[in-house]
Amino acid sequence: MKFEAVLFDCDGVLVDSEPITNGVLREMLAERGWAITQQQCMVMFVGKALKEEIGTIERNIGSPVTPAWLAEFAERRNAALRDKVLAIPHVVDAVREIHACYQGRIACASGADRGKVEMQLRRVGLFDCFEGRIFSGYETPRSKPYPDVYLAAAAALGVDPARCAVVEDTVPGVTAGVAAAATVFAYTPANTDHVSPRQLREAGAHHQFLDMAHLPGLLLA
Repeated sequence: MKFEAVLFDCDGVLVDSEPITNGVLREMLAERGWAITQQQCMVMFVGKALKEEIGTIERNIGSPVTPAWLAEFAERRNAALRDKVLAIPHVVDAVREIHACYQGRIACASGADRGKVEMQLRRVGLFDCFEGRIFSGYETPRSKPYPDVYLAAAAALGVDPARCAVVEDTVPGVTAGVAAAATVFAYTPANTDHVSPRQLREAGAHHQFLDMAHLPGLLLA
């Protein structure tokens, strides 16, 4: 096979969580006096670790972001995700096919915190495919757009990052995959309005595809 391992992002690639997470974030920002639209919130925060965006939030709300506020956000976000999150269309079958073809040499490398990632994978029935191979940007020195989480995943699998395929859907994620020297497959569904295929190409994506049902064939071509 062309690749030795496949490394997946989580939000927007495995689970359709971004509208839910950013809906909660937008509500909580409005409560602090910063009113933005859902699309503005998505453009500004999708693909980024919230811990890296505290300065932006503080400048716009005019007050500090406290640990209590962050804890409330995580609680409200997780409650909404547990209630509403769904798998990306066709991704469950695609991941299971890739898992079988690569004999388990797949991983989930997310910029989100581990608790959120694991909860979502359990919710959509994919946790067993990634158990023991889940990596969080909260547990690496730097999160995306830096390559640390992808380098950690490749190292744990014992694979050269240059022999890995990375599946991403955001500019920070594509940038991280490229910086890790991996080959990046950018998922660009037709209904996405917070990032364009051109932006993902400019970030360095090597391939783009519209439907997760096509991914196994692309990886095995």
